Amino acid sequence: MKISTILDHIDNGHMALPEFQRGYVWNRDQVRGLFDSLYRRHPVGGLLVWATASQTAAHRGDGQLAAGVVKLLLDGQQRMTSLYGVVRGRAPEFFDGNAQAFTGLRFHLETETFEFYQPVKMKGDPLWIDVTAVMKAGTAGIGGFVGMLTANPAYAERIGEYVGRLSQILGIIEIDLHIEEVTGEDKSLDVVVDIFNRVNSGGTKLSKGDLALAKICADWPQARDEMKAKLKSWESAGYEFSLDWLLRSVNTVLTGEAKFQYLHDRERQEIEAGLKQTSKHIDTLLNTIGGRLGLDHDRVFFSRFAVPVMVRYLELRRINGAGAMNEKERDKLLFWFAHSGMWGRFSGSTESYIDQDLAVLEGEDGGLDRLLEQLQLWHGSLRVVPAHFTGWSRGARFYPVLYMLTRMGEARDWGLGIPLRASLLGVMNRLEVHHIFPKAQLRKHKYRKMDINALGNFCFLTKDTNLNIRDRLPEEYFEEVERQHPGALASQWVPMDRGLWKIERFPEFLEARKHLLAEEVNARLAELLHGEDHWLTGAAVAQPVEAPAAIGGISSDEEEAELESINEWMEDQDLDRGELSFDLSDAEDGRQIAILDLAWPSGIQAELSEPVAVLLNEEPDTIKLANRAGFRCFTSKKDFQHYVLTEVLAEERAQ
Repeated sequence: MKISTILDHIDNGHMALPEFQRGYVWNRDQVRGLFDSLYRRHPVGGLLVWATASQTAAHRGDGQLAAGVVKLLLDGQQRMTSLYGVVRGRAPEFFDGNAQAFTGLRFHLETETFEFYQPVKMKGDPLWIDVTAVMKAGTAGIGGFVGMLTANPAYAERIGEYVGRLSQILGIIEIDLHIEEVTGEDKSLDVVVDIFNRVNSGGTKLSKGDLALAKICADWPQARDEMKAKLKSWESAGYEFSLDWLLRSVNTVLTGEAKFQYLHDRERQEIEAGLKQTSKHIDTLLNTIGGRLGLDHDRVFFSRFAVPVMVRYLELRRINGAGAMNEKERDKLLFWFAHSGMWGRFSGSTESYIDQDLAVLEGEDGGLDRLLEQLQLWHGSLRVVPAHFTGWSRGARFYPVLYMLTRMGEARDWGLGIPLRASLLGVMNRLEVHHIFPKAQLRKHKYRKMDINALGNFCFLTKDTNLNIRDRLPEEYFEEVERQHPGALASQWVPMDRGLWKIERFPEFLEARKHLLAEEVNARLAELLHGEDHWLTGAAVAQPVEAPAAIGGISSDEEEAELESINEWMEDQDLDRGELSFDLSDAEDGRQIAILDLAWPSGIQAELSEPVAVLLNEEPDTIKLANRAGFRCFTSKKDFQHYVLTEVLAEERAQ
């Protein structure tokens, strides 16, 4: 079928997007690549559609479907949305994304290249043609472009070539794309979603939550938008959660079950009411967890799948008329939350463990004590020992615990002497991770990367304090801190044996600080029990400390200096700095898999360009993992700067 016909089908409601499809995620590079391939008549792949009755078709957007059979796009959404956006000059009815990704595409008649509009580069050059304007003008409108060019003698001799290239652009919409149909009465939504996942096996598959949401949206078309609006409000407060996570919580509130299948037969009114009630419960929990434990952003919110259990607990209290939690109940719930995160309660079979915990809440004598009993049976003693702080990097499970201690207790900043409690400081962007023994100094003494980035070498300070300390050794700046703010070092669990402040005794410093951290976390969590200390009795069991699976990372002072110079250069261009030593995590289980030297995980142009990483002197495996995660990788400063100058900078300044 010709592209022009497909676009007409989208306009008249004969082709649409199924509700379970995700939004538009392409960036400008991908749009530009698509049009370059089509212009050169390279194959771009066919489409897969689901032919189904319009009256039962759950589709995205507010557009009206045509009567009879409609075709819902299973494979080809990104390509057709991009084509529609450029050819029509507007987004289709089912659009959900950033329209700037396909706005302003230009074509150079001499070099035959596609680029997005850059006023400094393109203004006053008639050879840069607006692709959308050409498409809208059609064959009859080519004369207007010809007249503009013939007015300049420099282009007169090549008018024939330019007209041919304009016709080549117009011919894009006459290209035939093969369409394969999925049809038949046996093709239920579940079957079609399975087909979709198989076809898209190289990308992100639809989850069971996507399927559940598709069925919900069939009765309540606004459901996805309502949920996304709520997620956006939490994101603005520092918590980034997924639709699956929110839907899981709605599911437990309404059904008391973890599996989404129990949500399928619920009426629209029930879902609406359930979302409203769930959102209230989550607001309560986020305020409580942020205020009492200090976990005030998603990077340290290490037990997010405990929330579906917690909202069910709050819902049962509401149903039973128990009212708001008192202080002891609140703290016991937080105690369970913290321990479920520390021991990775939901990092394995998430649904199974949520169901187990929901079951003990529903029982005749269900409640918080039963939850804690189950946690003890599953893990053993809930007491923390020094070995639990043996991890390294921000991907370590006990990294959020260190942050929690800083925000819960009496930890003070070493430059200002002020408390770092949640109620006094605010959100995480005013705190920075500080290496107590500076990385540069430890590298000179040939310490291992995992020791340099050990949890025992981390603390949290204000940005100015972190900058002022620079790369000085503890034996120097610790004395200054102790003079100016007595007790500030001990407040951050620094061993006060001055002999341990020397770099030669760094391993002993780490061991001593791990003991202090373990004592502190047990003391702080005991406060949440209000005297019920029996939950912390019994012999503590240290989990085996495995060798870290993550690869990559900054390996020398010279490398770090080069990366810092890149960040300084970016600031000179009025662009955002990248994140040094970015923890790349597995999308499924959150496990850290690599450390990227310097990264812009949302792209230098957020939502418009792909994620970018600078990887200096890295092994091929690190680059491979970054590429697989969608990062565009550069292995030299020169190549990265060329990319920024030629593909980003002019566009950024044009905004």
